[in-house]
Amino acid sequence: MKSYLIFPLKNILYISFAFLFLLAAEQLYAQDQKIGYFESDMILAQLPEYGGIEQRLQLLSSGWQEEAQELLDEITFLEEDYEAKQILYTDEIRKQKQDEITQKKKQRQTFLQQKFGPNGEYFQQQSDLLEPIQRKVFSAARTVAIEKGYDFIFDRSGDIYMIYARAEFDITTDILLELGIDIEN
Repeated sequence: MKSYLIFPLKNILYISFAFLFLLAAEQLYAQDQKIGYFESDMILAQLPEYGGIEQRLQLLSSGWQEEAQELLDEITFLEEDYEAKQILYTDEIRKQKQDEITQKKKQRQTFLQQKFGPNGEYFQQQSDLLEPIQRKVFSAARTVAIEKGYDFIFDRSGDIYMIYARAEFDITTDILLELGIDIEN
């Protein structure tokens, strides 16, 4: 009877060891992914063409800042002139002067929006000038990722962006199917 109990116990031990071995192998496979990162800001600063772009943007920006300062100086002059002479003005002239100041302030605000706003000329110029260089850097990063066998590459300058991922890790289709959305390939 003892030999009967030992045989199943041995089998249970063998099965347990096999299960643990398979579990450890799965963990090793999951840890075998290669992840890399780079800092595009540092790379861009090393590119000669980037320095020229920065200078062009700085010149453009400083010219617009001077224009904005001139408008502000005009507003300050109009306000000071109004304050000094308002007692001499009729109600009609007082209203005209106030409207002139308000109009000049709106003009300056519009100018600042057109030049430096989120959709302004500065950011458009910046995007137009930097986009080809950024594409070049990201293309080089993808090439290095493929050559060196990386699974994921991130750019950690500013916000963190995924620049490269192996297609085998794309689960978009699986998620769509899970949501009940059938896609045709």
